[in-house]
Amino acid sequence: MDRFFGFDLGDAESAVARLNKEDQVTPEMLTVVGEQSFITAYAQLSSGELLIGEKACYTDGAMKRKLRFKSRFLTDSTVANDVKSFAGGVLGELYGSGDLIKNEDCSFYIGCPAGWDKNTREHYREIFEQVGYPPAKIISESRAAMVSATQSKHLQVGLDILSKPVLVVDIGSSTTDFAYIMGGKEVEMQTAGEVVLGGGLMDEILLEESIEGANPLFKKKIRQTLEESEPWRSYCEFAARRLKEKYFSDEEYWSNNECKESLVIQYSRPLKLTLKMDKNIASKLLNKNLVKLGGKSFKEVFIQALRDVKENITGSQPELIFLTGGVSKLPAIRDWCTAVFSDAIVVSGSEPEFSVARGLAYCGRIDEDMREFRADLEELTKSSKIEKIVRTHINQLYKDAVDTLIEPILTKVAMPIFDRWRAGEIRKLSDTDEELQRGVAAYIKSDEARELLAGPITSWLKPVAEDLEEFTVPICVNHRVPYTALSFKSYLSASDIDIKVDAKNIFAVEEMTWLIDSLVTVLVGLIIAAIDVVPFLAGPEGIIVGVIASAVILILGKDRMEARLLETDIPNPLRKLIPKNTFKSRMDNISADVKKSFYASLEQEKNDEITERMVNEISAQIEQTLIKMAEVVEIPLG
Repeated sequence: MDRFFGFDLGDAESAVARLNKEDQVTPEMLTVVGEQSFITAYAQLSSGELLIGEKACYTDGAMKRKLRFKSRFLTDSTVANDVKSFAGGVLGELYGSGDLIKNEDCSFYIGCPAGWDKNTREHYREIFEQVGYPPAKIISESRAAMVSATQSKHLQVGLDILSKPVLVVDIGSSTTDFAYIMGGKEVEMQTAGEVVLGGGLMDEILLEESIEGANPLFKKKIRQTLEESEPWRSYCEFAARRLKEKYFSDEEYWSNNECKESLVIQYSRPLKLTLKMDKNIASKLLNKNLVKLGGKSFKEVFIQALRDVKENITGSQPELIFLTGGVSKLPAIRDWCTAVFSDAIVVSGSEPEFSVARGLAYCGRIDEDMREFRADLEELTKSSKIEKIVRTHINQLYKDAVDTLIEPILTKVAMPIFDRWRAGEIRKLSDTDEELQRGVAAYIKSDEARELLAGPITSWLKPVAEDLEEFTVPICVNHRVPYTALSFKSYLSASDIDIKVDAKNIFAVEEMTWLIDSLVTVLVGLIIAAIDVVPFLAGPEGIIVGVIASAVILILGKDRMEARLLETDIPNPLRKLIPKNTFKSRMDNISADVKKSFYASLEQEKNDEITERMVNEISAQIEQTLIKMAEVVEIPLG
């Protein structure tokens, strides 16, 4: 994709932003029907012409005229046709101005309330598809607002906020949208999505206060006109909204200057209405009790909504509250958020009315970056580069595993089997071979052994990780992803290593048959060596046994005697003559020799097939870990 369009279709106003793929700047706000923020309204004239924006509100000769329809999308099936007509008008304006070119490689990211489910979003997307839009994706407006925040240099808020709990508060004209985002992922709340509380209520109050202060000769006629004409009422409320935002953007200035705007209502006859904002009216906008709010004020309902959200957040409380929407300019909004979430930082963009549209455009580029990012990562995992790195370091892994496991095996496998042979449960030394085979194999596969291996494997992975960064860092840099996103080193230092890198399962013990065979040989020899010490035991029995053993050695030779001993059922009393402590002491002293023997067998008995299977298994787990890391840094857009 070369260009990405963000379309914030709001209930009262709409905006379109555009971002080129290679741009590093803020998305450009496009001018539609003469405005960057234009009224969400359309009118179908008898001539067949379709008008959108401000002209659609009052132009004569309209066969059909619709305003503020999006807020009814979930409850009125006919609104889908209104969305289609308005969206078609916007598309025509974009083509007509040259801001959108036929068949160009682009996509549209279109906003919706966070509370809409997947089926509703898909239905909404299909409307734009039917109109003829380029490929479109529906994105949560609160998600888009947060993406705008992460990209905004003005806020000095970077991608690190994706690891923090964030509450996005999008105050629209009809609803207030809350979205709790943890670790870059939107988390469902019991109190989330749309709360029926919007800036439009303030516009209605301002309009009513202005009518009440109008010339008594025209007051009744103005009321009658606005009751009969929904388009003119909406137009006047829109003008009130602009004046309200103008006032709250700099209350200090307007406290010493007059803030007003005169309108001419062209209906049955021209009527003049002056909208005015001052300190007293500003207070009424926030504190006047309204029937629509059940006799409560905007302030009361908004604060209660914040409290409900706080109560229903099951995770960590927000560290950042991001405000968007025109009403977010009100200082009181910030104060209320701080009162409920005292530990959170409250921020908003310099132009909050455009943050959703810009965020949607950013989402397009991010989505494209992530697609290319995933493709490059897939290319890496499908290549032989990771296998080559693992193969280079595999012998060190074998050595570290042996160093870690030898002493526990001697203590927890060999010693119990010696006890069983000494007690007569195992009749012949040759039978210990099979017992040791089973015992060693079972221990290596045990949770205890795997936990022991976690430490050395983590250490072993560090040089592997350093070699791997030769390939992962360029992938991150090329797609505007923090280079640490695919860094094993950052994960290896984390406390939750077994979650980030499954160290205890990365070692393929099933392939280590050579280790088990070598260990059995050493341990059987250890038991035979223990019998050799019998002649030196004190006491008459020791002397007799020593004489017999010496005679056997003279007749058969040492090697043949050991072979004969393997098949001999040594009487139980004779077995008892081999003290347990002697065997244990000898076993403790030979661990270094056992390890040395293993290092030799590493080169002699480990074959290429086993090593290749080990390399493939470890590489596959590293590749899966890289994919999981990529999922963490991606910005979920659904």
